[in-house]
Amino acid sequence: MNEKVYKTMTRAGASSIILGIVVLVTGLAAGILIIVNGANLLKRKSSVMI
Repeated sequence: MNEKVYKTMTRAGASSIILGIVVLVTGLAAGILIIVNGANLLKRKSSVMI
């Protein structure tokens, strides 16, 4: 019984670490894209305003 619990906890822990890494990378990539998009909008603002 203890062996089954140990294996379940090991899998759950590994899954949590992997999911955390995926969320971190996705969030970082999204943040970079938003910053770049905002910079482009600010740069082109003068061509829109007359």
